[in-house]
Amino acid sequence: MRQFFSSLYFGRLVYTILFGLSGLFLLSFWFQSLYIISFGLLIIFIGILVIEIIRLFTGNKFSAERILPEKFSNSDENEVKLNLRNKYEFLIHIEVIDEIPEQFQKRDFLKKMKVSGNSKKDFTYTLTPVKRGEYKFGYLNCYVSTKSKLVKRRYRFENETLVKVYPSFIQMRALDFLSIDQKMSQYGMKKIRKIGHTMEFEQIKNYVIGDDIRTINWKATAKHDKLMVNQYQDEKSQPIYNLIDVGRVMKMPFEGLSLLDYSINAALAFSNIALKKKDKVGMLTFADTIENFVSANSKKTHLNTLLETLYGIDSNFLVSDFNRLYAHSRRKITQRSLLMMYTNFEHITSLKRQLPYLRALAKSHLLVVIFFENTELGELANKSTTKMTEIYEKTIAQEFIYNKQLMVKELEKNGIQTVLTKPKDLSVNTINKYLEIKAKGLL
Repeated sequence: MRQFFSSLYFGRLVYTILFGLSGLFLLSFWFQSLYIISFGLLIIFIGILVIEIIRLFTGNKFSAERILPEKFSNSDENEVKLNLRNKYEFLIHIEVIDEIPEQFQKRDFLKKMKVSGNSKKDFTYTLTPVKRGEYKFGYLNCYVSTKSKLVKRRYRFENETLVKVYPSFIQMRALDFLSIDQKMSQYGMKKIRKIGHTMEFEQIKNYVIGDDIRTINWKATAKHDKLMVNQYQDEKSQPIYNLIDVGRVMKMPFEGLSLLDYSINAALAFSNIALKKKDKVGMLTFADTIENFVSANSKKTHLNTLLETLYGIDSNFLVSDFNRLYAHSRRKITQRSLLMMYTNFEHITSLKRQLPYLRALAKSHLLVVIFFENTELGELANKSTTKMTEIYEKTIAQEFIYNKQLMVKELEKNGIQTVLTKPKDLSVNTINKYLEIKAKGLL
């Protein structure tokens, strides 16, 4: 009985009618002629109400199911599917309230729809997480009513369900596809023709515009009476490491996502491309200590190891110790490697403090420092101004942007490769830099 009343809900129309009939019934004490009419209407209405309750509460004739993906992809739209099944003989109105995880800060989730008798209905909605971790779904609440909507019955399904949010594997798959697609340029991917080569000969082929003329095979050209070139394949199994700064400079958010999570997403997408090209990929994270060290490997299963490691990255956002990073790299990364360092500097002075350690890393390895444009400052610097305070703010913003360009020049002057990028373009620009390095045979 308690369960029955907990799932029984009356619509507003019921209370309105009951209030009206009660008022009419009270008036009948002064107007005797209204007594029979009001009492009769009340009995009829109560009878209709009882019939509606019986129709809705005879058996469990409605079911719903929430279908979740195995894991969510961070910063991407993830589909949640709801399957509804009406086993009643008549059309029903349904209000669906899904208890979605608190991290999304949505307290107004409500879907209304109709489902015909003895039929099914499916619909999907999307959720976009901006932080890795565990997300807990609560109950799936469905309020079922007949066409009159006098009475509602609540059904509850899908007790608490846990879903983990991983680094953006959706973006990783998209960039994996685009790296071999003919329409790469539409998404900012560059086609880079190889202009250098290793000593690993692959084949002799016909010359096409853009081939390096230094690779022309004159003997084959004379024999075939047309230009022929030697084709060299990329040197494979080169060690590559993602060095991810998890210090306080990576806490800054842009469009809801922190620089750290942008870097984690990019590291996953880039690692996938590098593994496809048969290179060995490893990683580590650094702040006041060195953590999450994974040795470079080219096995097919290694991407999953990197994914799980990237998922588990946590940070107290302390000050990053580049000296400790250099010492650890000297001990653990003994072979010359490509080091992709994800960090950020907001002023030239902060870069110069770390420059000795960056130069030391660049002596033994090919170091690429990847850091970020402040897009909010960019908008401020380009904004038209009229007030003195706005002019002051614009000048400060332009100074910060100029400082970023100085950092690029300072790093390149010291033989360090750079990528200065907007946060949202990080993955594409990182992969482009890697392809450029491979094409030029720099490693």
